[in-house]
Amino acid sequence: MAYGDGPADAPLREAWNHFCDQLKQAGDSVFKDANPAAPLMRADAFRFLTQNLGQAFDLALETKDPAYPQLHPFCTPTRKLGGDIADFTYRQAWIEGRHAYRITGTRGTARWLNVTVQGPRPEFIPGTDWPSLHEPFGDVPECNVFGHQLETDANGRFELYVGGEPRTHNWLPTTPGTRKLFVREAFDAWSETPTTMTIERIGMDRPRPMPTAEQMIDAMEWADSFLTGAMTDWPEHSWRYSGGICDPLLTNRFPPDKVADTAADATRGRMAAHMVWELNPDEALIVEMDDHEGFWIFGMGGVFVGSMDFLYRSVSYTPARTRVDDDGVVRFVMAHDDPGVHNWLDTQGFSNGNLTYRNLMSSERAAFRTRLVQRSAVVDELPSDTAIVGPAERSRQLLDRYHAIKRRYGI
Repeated sequence: MAYGDGPADAPLREAWNHFCDQLKQAGDSVFKDANPAAPLMRADAFRFLTQNLGQAFDLALETKDPAYPQLHPFCTPTRKLGGDIADFTYRQAWIEGRHAYRITGTRGTARWLNVTVQGPRPEFIPGTDWPSLHEPFGDVPECNVFGHQLETDANGRFELYVGGEPRTHNWLPTTPGTRKLFVREAFDAWSETPTTMTIERIGMDRPRPMPTAEQMIDAMEWADSFLTGAMTDWPEHSWRYSGGICDPLLTNRFPPDKVADTAADATRGRMAAHMVWELNPDEALIVEMDDHEGFWIFGMGGVFVGSMDFLYRSVSYTPARTRVDDDGVVRFVMAHDDPGVHNWLDTQGFSNGNLTYRNLMSSERAAFRTRLVQRSAVVDELPSDTAIVGPAERSRQLLDRYHAIKRRYGI
């Protein structure tokens, strides 16, 4: 049998060729103005593309049927996207409002968990004329349940129902526009364990049908839109429309004052602020925040706003892992090499990137201060009580990180 013998041969080949052409076009975004020309930065941009090429058809085809849902690990130590932050895990499942689902699992000890039902994806961000972020983002939260609201048995086991008839507890309603379940879990101490869960459609009584030629063509179209969107929207979309960032040309500074003050913030259970940074080889950046109650996370990202190498490097901090100075100020030193301070943010050799702040379950305002200093003068710029670490202690910190991250992802 040869090409042309099958009635779907021509449209399948046409769709595949179009996908390959779009993939080449997506690769051209590696060389956009936002991404410095250094070989390390160009290589990382292609890595961003290839990591998401690796999940494109998981999202577009393998998990796409809402009658046969699967929880897909959206971001991992080897796959970054969407402004993910190191101390979160992200899972999603495609669902529909006409079905009912049961999620079973065991609650871990992670400090924060949010299971959200996402509704339709509008063309524009609600209330604005700004375009929505590329697929699978841009949909609007409809309802959610936090980890502390889940009812579990003595061993932490639970059942959570999504859609169907109303229930008195552990139930999330759906609407005709429901399209996705989004699960985010955030960790503080390295000892915390993840929540295990799986999803099934209630009434599923036969195998999933094999994908048709038409579904394969649709998947190719979705995948090329996804990859092209990822390469073109990041980081410019967040600069223009997020509301959580200063002018990207004004590097090395956060917005002066941020507060979780919208309904979307409340449903997501978090507030975010964002900084674009740029460091020369002989520079360091001191980032300060007055210490406050609550669960916050700082995480480093690359130019395309994907998280940095959180499996091996010191690129994120939470309250349990941060030293606060005696004056009540949280201080981090962002530097290309280890400055010997406890709260070191590793640039992993990048000249440019992003630093994101998350404040979970709180609307408390956070004020930030930054100072660009010479790398050789870092210690002189810090209080005398700043926590210092030597090589042995740093190695232990990195091993603690490595083992904890592997436990979170079961790798």
